[in-house]
Parts: sequence; structure tokens; C-alpha cells
Amino acid sequence: MAFQRGVEALAQYIAREGKIVVGRAHVEELPDGTMIKLGVFLSNQKARRDRLDAQQRAALAELGYAWAAEAKA
Repeated sequence: MAFQRGVEALAQYIAREGKIVVGRAHVEELPDGTMIKLGVFLSNQKARRDRLDAQQRAALAELGYAWAAEAKA
């Protein structure tokens, strides 16, 4: 659930800002008022990409993050 909310916030940010680069301190507010520490979420996903399942990696790759589609050596 937390991952899905992070992806939802990320998609919202990308749609609004037109870029996939997120500052580490950025916090995104979802329509329901939930605050997502988006910069931290993204940084954590990249650091842990070898532990993400295929569906999670695909969701991030679909948003434009090439590192999510690559297998970490």
C-alpha cells in the first residue's frame, strides 16, 4: 500500500511538473490530503531496487525511471 501511494504521488508530481527529477526534501500532497515524502520515497526505491518485485519495478519504469528496468548486477 505504501509503495502504491508513493507511485501515485510520483505520477501526480510528474504530470504537474513535467519532469522526473524530484528533490530529496520534496513532499507531495495527494488529493485525499495524505502527505508523501516523495524525494525520500524515490531515493529509497532506487537504493532498494534489487528488492522490488517485478510489478513495482515496472510501475517505476513506466514513469520513466530507467534504473528500475535494469537488473542490478
